[in-house]
Amino acid sequence: QVQLVESGGGLVQAGDSLRLSCAVSGGTFSLYAVGWFRQAPGKEREFVASISKFRTTTYDEDSVKGRFTISRDNAKNTMYLQMNGLQHEDTAVYYCAAGRKFSRRGDEYDYWGQGTQVTVSS
Repeated sequence: QVQLVESGGGLVQAGDSLRLSCAVSGGTFSLYAVGWFRQAPGKEREFVASISKFRTTTYDEDSVKGRFTISRDNAKNTMYLQMNGLQHEDTAVYYCAAGRKFSRRGDEYDYWGQGTQVTVSS
């Protein structure tokens, strides 16, 4: 059974940085595309970034605007989201997801973590 566990969330001030981690177990991590999504209170879940098994990346440029960087370490079965220049609007629960297809759509991912809260005070 594939399991994903996020970590690294917290309460920060606007302009600060955080690095989220997502540890994946129970599957062959190197074969998966993995991605980050987020859900703010009262809003639908939205795509943030994803990285393919070939390390191709894609971002939601409107919200990320070059501030976030997704990466993966296949030796550690872990992926990361480096978030710089955090803004109040980035406040959300951040979820990592894994699947066979490299996609920006949440419904095309097979496995999900429980989420980690990121709160940015303005």
